[in-house]
Amino acid sequence: MARNMTLLTDLYEITMAQGYWSQGKLDTEACFYSFYRDNPFGGGYGVFCGANQIAELVDGFGFTDDDIEYLASLTTAAKTPLFDPGFLTWLRQLELSVDICAVPEGSPVFPREPLVRVTGPLLQCQLLEPAILNGINFQTLIATKAARICKAAEGRPVSEFGLRRAQGPDGAMSASRAAYVGGCASVANVLAGKRYGIPVGGTHAHSWVMSFPDELTAFRAYAAEMPDNCTLLVDTYDVRQGVSNAIIVARELAQNGHRLQAVRIDSGDLAWLSKMARSMLDRAGFPDVGIVLSNDLDEYTIMSLNDQKAQYTSLGVGTHLAAAYGQPALGGVYKLSAIREPGQDEWSPRLKISEQLYKRTIPGVLDVRRYFNADGRLAGDLIIDVNDDVPADAIMVDPLDATRRKKVEGCFETLLKPLVSDGRVNDVDLSAQSARERCIGQLAILDDSIKRFMNPHEYPCGIERGLFQRRNDMVIATGRNSSLYD
Repeated sequence: MARNMTLLTDLYEITMAQGYWSQGKLDTEACFYSFYRDNPFGGGYGVFCGANQIAELVDGFGFTDDDIEYLASLTTAAKTPLFDPGFLTWLRQLELSVDICAVPEGSPVFPREPLVRVTGPLLQCQLLEPAILNGINFQTLIATKAARICKAAEGRPVSEFGLRRAQGPDGAMSASRAAYVGGCASVANVLAGKRYGIPVGGTHAHSWVMSFPDELTAFRAYAAEMPDNCTLLVDTYDVRQGVSNAIIVARELAQNGHRLQAVRIDSGDLAWLSKMARSMLDRAGFPDVGIVLSNDLDEYTIMSLNDQKAQYTSLGVGTHLAAAYGQPALGGVYKLSAIREPGQDEWSPRLKISEQLYKRTIPGVLDVRRYFNADGRLAGDLIIDVNDDVPADAIMVDPLDATRRKKVEGCFETLLKPLVSDGRVNDVDLSAQSARERCIGQLAILDDSIKRFMNPHEYPCGIERGLFQRRNDMVIATGRNSSLYD
């Protein structure tokens, strides 16, 4: 059963909703789109994630009696009721009738292109803004971080260990799901495993070892409990001695038809210690016993480990992944791009101009055409208005620099896919497993120059030339003059 997240909205959305209600705008239709302006972590791409929360929001939408009672208790600065009783009565009966299209989860995405498009009654579109952004901003951020970390791991499995450092229970659940979508092989979070069907894994804590008289006794006890799922944490006291004790237990397991899976090192000079552990295990006849490294890892420390020829078979990454170290928020926004008044067939584009070109939006009912090279690799994304006739050999224009242009033609797909129709979630696959497969497959056809961590190449993503010109014409038509020149 979906959670009711209807009140997961900002107060001003509801006060604006009352304004739309009282101003007779219930039949005015709107088109909003969400996007971000800069790639996270200084990288060359993002990984879209969070459509599952949009679906949950829509499935559970509806103001309850308790919600209405709470809203009725809110007052103005003058201590009068904030909301009109008639509006609250109407709100109690509200049912969604919006359409929502979204980029498939796990897809690489880029600045300024639409990630989600919401069309329908203006009032309803407005109410959904905060919860939609809450879902996609955080999960996209974490999925992108996970993709970067998994790239650094060069194909070796990464497990997400961040539950205890995540931003509260909801943050932990979202982080585990998004980390899996971004490429992690498993998570430590058992509730996430149950809810999202994600593989779970883990070892034991230092406290397990410390609770026994000595390390070898602790290892033997754990192996007895988990003979076919035994990974031993070897750095509670001394890694060399810990690996020696693990080898003793590995021999005892082998005598009984079982196998030690791995040893884990969670502190110290991971590169040096991992090479020492590998040498000891190999000399003892256990080349198949893996080595798990953890301890505040991120993509850059993992790259350093690789440069030092660290010996590891998998990684556990916690804080830097689940808490999105390096960038606490994505900064995605949700902007009005078109209005359709009652009785009209055509949409009227809307544009936020702003004092900064950087914040200028794109008008129209927007979508994205993703083009492919002849070899199947990603070639560029073209932002279009779905109501325009886009030529086969379209020209994309950089949103911030009209002199930067590129012709795009050939094979393409339309990126925004129907998620919600007339207020009901469509029968679409929103599983974390499908999104993870898509992420791995799509990143494989994204050029390596865009995926590099330092000074990544810029992926071609721009506005269709006709739409770009319309935007410029709208700016000029406002008669806007910058205050800098007054």
